[in-house]
Amino acid sequence: MSPSYSRYVAIGDSWTEGVGDPDPTRPNGVRGWADRVAETLATRNQDFAYANLAIRGRTVAEILDEQLAPALDLAPDLLTIQGAGNDLLHLSVDIDALVESIDAAVARAVDVGAQVVLFTHGVAASGPFRALRGRVAIFNELLREVVDARAAVLVDNWRLREARDPRYWDRDRIHLSPLGHHLAARHVLETLGIAHDIEPPMVPEATVLAGKDRLLADLEWLRTFAGPWVGRRLTGRSLGDGISPKRPELTPI
Repeated sequence: MSPSYSRYVAIGDSWTEGVGDPDPTRPNGVRGWADRVAETLATRNQDFAYANLAIRGRTVAEILDEQLAPALDLAPDLLTIQGAGNDLLHLSVDIDALVESIDAAVARAVDVGAQVVLFTHGVAASGPFRALRGRVAIFNELLREVVDARAAVLVDNWRLREARDPRYWDRDRIHLSPLGHHLAARHVLETLGIAHDIEPPMVPEATVLAGKDRLLADLEWLRTFAGPWVGRRLTGRSLGDGISPKRPELTPI
């Protein structure tokens, strides 16, 4: 029998907020995988409620400082904790300390009776983020130790080979596309052992660029996305500046 949850709270950064999956009818103008998971959970429990405190650009320290206590105050029976992508992009990061802080957060959540879900990071096999594979692998391995010690659930994105397809990624090559968020929702539900009727998305035919076209696309990416990202880092700004949680309270879907 599939598990059933009544109080789902999601905390994290842009990935959990839903950036890359635009929907102007929703708070913050995005949908995302967590909304899709909540929609499925709502069909299984008429008393179901959902909150999403995630904000784009947040580091693990910011997620835990700003979002964890409000999330636990909502007494969730399901809590997804996602983050570290923004930390791992820093020139220097203490991965051991990063995971230790996540471990402490999971312990607090378990103490209030929440089933905690954690996420490994995947990374492209090629392209500008290939250089991060080593540190991402270390983070993931340490996170697996937290999962084992705290009886958490692990959504293992590192081993989700399908997600290496560029069609699952937004134009910025960092955030999931709508198709990617769809895939992520299915992955979370299946990892939790929850039956769902989310059909695999109709994936458009891949556009393969080569030679001059590929170079022009890479230059456009540098100008449009990488350059502004570096500028924000140098000036201490974030995509999340001025952004509020899109669902700060537990409410029905």
